[in-house]
Amino acid sequence: LDNAFTDEDVQEFTDRIRRFLGLDQDQDVVITAEPKIDGLSLSLTYEDGVLQRAATRGDGKTGEDISANVRTISSVPLQLHGSYPALLEVRGEIFMPLEGFGAFNEEAVRLGEKPFVNPRNAAAGSLRQLDSSLTAKRPLDIYCYAMGAMDGGEEPVSQFDTLEFLGSLGFKINPEIRRVENVGACYQYYLEMAEKRASLAYEIDGIVYKVDSVDLQKQLGFVSRAPRWAAAHKFPAQEEMTRLLEVEFQVGRTGAVTPVARLEPVFVGGVTVSNATLHNMDEVERLDVRAGDTVVVRRAGDVIPQIVQVVLSKRSKSSKKIQSPANCPVCSSSVEREQDAAVYRCTGGLVCAAQRKEAIKHFASRKAMDIDGLGDKLVEQLVDAQLLDSAADLYSLQLGSLVGLERMAEKSANNVLSGIEQSKDTSFARFLFALGIREVGETTAANLAEYFGTLEKLRAASEEELLEVDDVGPVVARYVSRFFSSQSNVEILSSLLAAGVSWPDAAGVAIDERSLPLKGNTYVLTGTLDSMPRDEAKQRLQALGARITGSVSAKTTALVAGDKAGSKLVKAEKLGIPVLGEEGLLKLFEVQ
Repeated sequence: LDNAFTDEDVQEFTDRIRRFLGLDQDQDVVITAEPKIDGLSLSLTYEDGVLQRAATRGDGKTGEDISANVRTISSVPLQLHGSYPALLEVRGEIFMPLEGFGAFNEEAVRLGEKPFVNPRNAAAGSLRQLDSSLTAKRPLDIYCYAMGAMDGGEEPVSQFDTLEFLGSLGFKINPEIRRVENVGACYQYYLEMAEKRASLAYEIDGIVYKVDSVDLQKQLGFVSRAPRWAAAHKFPAQEEMTRLLEVEFQVGRTGAVTPVARLEPVFVGGVTVSNATLHNMDEVERLDVRAGDTVVVRRAGDVIPQIVQVVLSKRSKSSKKIQSPANCPVCSSSVEREQDAAVYRCTGGLVCAAQRKEAIKHFASRKAMDIDGLGDKLVEQLVDAQLLDSAADLYSLQLGSLVGLERMAEKSANNVLSGIEQSKDTSFARFLFALGIREVGETTAANLAEYFGTLEKLRAASEEELLEVDDVGPVVARYVSRFFSSQSNVEILSSLLAAGVSWPDAAGVAIDERSLPLKGNTYVLTGTLDSMPRDEAKQRLQALGARITGSVSAKTTALVAGDKAGSKLVKAEKLGIPVLGEEGLLKLFEVQ
């Protein structure tokens, strides 16, 4: 869900809905307001009324099968009541009530076990038990809030009706849910729940607003992964005071040397915080934070804890100023600050064990090569044991090298080797992202892969050619070009390809040209669109075969200009490039 933190954010959420639906400002859209439970989301699938599978949300596409554990939760119906469809997916939130959480932790302490720091972690840990009999002993509950797949039966016409329908089938529905008529009623509900929050039997971290009409939800659709018809109005971040004990410097995969505050542990935002990011030395100087200071720490939801301010009235004479290290704390190579940049970097490159570790962790991560079983601690062991100098060395690991490492028996070692072998079959976009090229995230990697099609064409591209790719500016183009001109990087690439890492050749995929009526056309988008976000417009144009670039040139077919179009519009008019308004853009989508 997209987040709202202020009343203005909520107003903008409802205004966007009205604009998209073509409604006047005085026309209200009915909203269903629901407490945002701080638990673990899951999906329940029923066939002929019988629970078949329970899965976590995971990364949004693939989750964990937790069916055996969920069957032990008494509030999850194993058999539906009343009249139900042949297939039904129900989404809900598993949580541990506060009273049960307190009793569970007391018992854990009595038995000499480590208690959980908050109910959310307790619920998540309970659902991931390998032995479902242990889950059965945990005080877990559920509130359901949505339907997914459905086959058979009549679909409810509103979110509120959906909840009543789920209740009739035997699912628990939060009794605090309310249907509200306008944005003012949303504010009132938010304030009431904020006041009531402390007396609830469970933890909530905000309110979820959903357009009530299912038909309107379908019209509004999604932006990327987030529904345009819903938003989470988060409660304010929680803050606490504690003492900053010292500042250490960590080295990332690109050599960035980042200051990290080590704190006297303090409970804030539902967890015990002992570390907080300081981002860079500019932030250290802005805050004027020193070792020994009393500081205010903030944490909101899953956001990394951060230091908000220093309590100067509590500063002692013994507090010490923080200095950036002249040498890398890991490899002792010199540390340099790039011109016009806030970040200090270790110059050691692959000589630096920290950079090797972080680069390999990134390479193996879920959104990159997705190597199952290769966790951070194992990567650190392998680098420390001098078994890995680069990601390419993963593909030459042997069973004997793994067996004998800490917590690594033969079965576990074989699982890791199997995960490494399976990762060889990947996609070009994932492979590019896994390489860890500076400033090349998932989206940029996908754009590069789509534009060039093959690694050979990408490696041969000049910076000028790279600039033709959507989302690639001068800085990214320079980093990509430098990466592929580095001899050590070329050697690693050769090793990865020789080891069998491969992906389908985009150039070899047969495409029906009739489905790409805008192929060969190049568009630039600027300004604000009322009917959809610019990213969505880009995606729809690309789906029709069009190229999207970030700058106007003589090769541009047309400029799509929304409200507040700036210098790109001026340049297009100067070059005589056709300019399309929003109506013209919508007509382009009709060519299919």
